[in-house]
Amino acid sequence: QVQLVESGGGLVQTGGSLRLSCAASGRTFTDYTMGWFRQLPGKEREFVAAIRWRGGSTRYADSVKGRFSVSKDTAKKMVYLQMNSLKPEDTAVYYCAAGARLIWSTYDRETLYGHWGQGTQVTVSS
Repeated sequence: QVQLVESGGGLVQTGGSLRLSCAASGRTFTDYTMGWFRQLPGKEREFVAAIRWRGGSTRYADSVKGRFSVSKDTAKKMVYLQMNSLKPEDTAVYYCAAGARLIWSTYDRETLYGHWGQGTQVTVSS
């Protein structure tokens, strides 16, 4: 079965950087889209970034474009979210997700991702 385990969260000051990691296991992910979502306090979960396992195409939410970067290491089955220039409004629980055979135009639709990690807390202090 698919397992996703996030790590790398923590406390950082405004303007700082963090790299989140997602270890994926349980199958090959060639036909998967890997997504990063976040849930801010008191709000719905929202899309952050996505990467296609085959080919490596990426997409970002407007709020993180130019600051966050998603990447993968196919051999290690790892997905990363490099977060730079962090702001207090980036404070959230960040989740890694995997969706099988997603139509690429639907990369930001949470309900299409069938597998989720447990989440990792990111706190940005002002």
